[in-house]
Amino acid sequence: CAGLPAHTAEVARRLAGDGLRIIAVARRTLAKGEKAADVLEQPPSGLEFTGLLALADVARETSPALVRGLREAGVRPVVLTGDHPQTARAIAVDLGWPEDAVVVTGDELAAADRTARSRMLRDADVVARVAPEQKLQVVESLRDAGRVVGMVGDGANDAAAIRAADIGVGISARGSAAARNAADLVVTGDDLLVLVEAVREGRALWHSVADAIAILIGGNAGEVGFGILGTVLGGAAPLSTRQMLLVNLFTDLFPAMAVAVTKTGDPEQEEADAGAPLGTAVLGEPLLRQIRHRALTTALGATAAWLLGRFTPGTERRSTTMALCAVVGTQLAQTLADRRDSRLVQVTSLGSAAALVALVMTPGASRLFGCTPLGPVAWTGVAAAIALALAGQRALPGVEDAIARYWPKVAERLPVEKSGAVPQGARG
Repeated sequence: CAGLPAHTAEVARRLAGDGLRIIAVARRTLAKGEKAADVLEQPPSGLEFTGLLALADVARETSPALVRGLREAGVRPVVLTGDHPQTARAIAVDLGWPEDAVVVTGDELAAADRTARSRMLRDADVVARVAPEQKLQVVESLRDAGRVVGMVGDGANDAAAIRAADIGVGISARGSAAARNAADLVVTGDDLLVLVEAVREGRALWHSVADAIAILIGGNAGEVGFGILGTVLGGAAPLSTRQMLLVNLFTDLFPAMAVAVTKTGDPEQEEADAGAPLGTAVLGEPLLRQIRHRALTTALGATAAWLLGRFTPGTERRSTTMALCAVVGTQLAQTLADRRDSRLVQVTSLGSAAALVALVMTPGASRLFGCTPLGPVAWTGVAAAIALALAGQRALPGVEDAIARYWPKVAERLPVEKSGAVPQGARG
């Protein structure tokens, strides 16, 4: 362009750094006999610089809250935009990204192979100057980097990337039909803050499912362990088949179902999961640890009550009944401790405990299941065994830490909780 001031590039960079979109404007006077349509078909030449046009694309008022909420939920958002890198960085910082946000450009992606793109995008915060067709490459590269990717878009050129993502989200209010059809989820309103609630609801669901699994598997594993230990020590199984079915009736039915449909409501747990990958914050090692602790606690409570029954005056049926009550009581106490704020869990757990006491103390029903009514001394022994088991559960993390320090080879086989930072999970 003719007449281009020397400071034009500096002004453009400064405006872009303020988050403005810059358009350079130039003109050319048509010569006599020239037609505008013919000139537009030719490469531009002979232009005279007129000035810079700065456009502000104002973010929604809820956008900073959305970014902050996603980060607090363990999701690291990534900006995909066609803007200049400086403009994109400035807008991202205004919305809540850190000052040192990592910016990758579409030209850099185009010059890299798939492996290099994955490495480049693994920790990227902003992808600027990205062409519509490159959005699909970004999603695929993030997945290749081991990220769980959620893609939010509303344009027809977003459809391929939405379909390729682990979770595709379309926007119904202003989105195209192609984006909506490609999406797994569609936001029907115009407020994307619902995505934060969706992530929290998803985490709560995973927690509930994991806790219900731990109740079923951990409790049954503890019952099996107690059965094996009792058989070794006493020469016969401490609980009959009918009694084992009774245990499952009182522990695996209503209490486990109540846990499965109840949120954790534990702020400390939510904070601990904030930076963890979605879907693995409560599964994998955490779930195995929960199952192991529940199994050991159940076996300890049952064994303690059974031994108290055998070494205090009474019949064999009395010690068996004490063991039965301790198996059920220990599991119900753990369930109550996990969901102490849930009215539904309280009702089902305390109701199951009351039903067990009523069954044991009713002579005819008690004999039907191989039990006998218990006296004050026996009930005291059952309560003491349950308290001992719960105290042992609280001591288990310390025991595992000691094993990790003194017997590292044994610790390698245990999914012991590790301290330190956890990598962030879903990317969108």
